[in-house]
Amino acid sequence: MLTKYISEALHQAKYEILSDDGTYYGEIPGFEGVYANAATLEDCREELAEVLEEWILFRVSKNLPLPTVGGVELSIKDVA
Repeated sequence: MLTKYISEALHQAKYEILSDDGTYYGEIPGFEGVYANAATLEDCREELAEVLEEWILFRVSKNLPLPTVGGVELSIKDVA
């Protein structure tokens, strides 16, 4: 489920080339604070994936909600 969630989130990523320095900027709408900037598009994608993983782990550790993305809901359930 985690792999599918990350894949769906990255599928919604938006990228652009910054005019001031020609680097690539990427972000995922609905995932506040998840963005990356790198010299190449591939490096930007890889950095964005790492940032997303860290963001998910942080939110899970703080018991914060995660957005539903592409119909995939990632939630932590209490266990006995």
